Amino acid sequence: MIKVSESAKKKIAALMSEGGFDNMQDFVRVGVKSGGCSGLSYELNFDKSKAEDDKLFEDNDIKIVVDKRSVLYLAGTVLEFSGGLNGKGFVFNNPNAQRTCGCGESFSL
Repeated sequence: MIKVSESAKKKIAALMSEGGFDNMQDFVRVGVKSGGCSGLSYELNFDKSKAEDDKLFEDNDIKIVVDKRSVLYLAGTVLEFSGGLNGKGFVFNNPNAQRTCGCGESFSL
């Protein structure tokens, strides 16, 4: 469902540790909400609990929870991290997005 690249895994583990989360038992919460310049935008947070209607995925030793409403928008997405001088941070490579904005933080179907 959602894949996590090696670069994203390393950054997630570091950020979770800094924030008091344990990447072996806590979750990365990924979602989609209305907004952004293309109509829909991504949400990315850490969470210690999973709601009853959340879908749980695990890739590259990272546990990801997605709310039921966002699952269809995110099918096949690869979460990557782009660092360095021109890096943008976390990048969602979403095969369902027909159009994305210049910053890559919003999309439309």
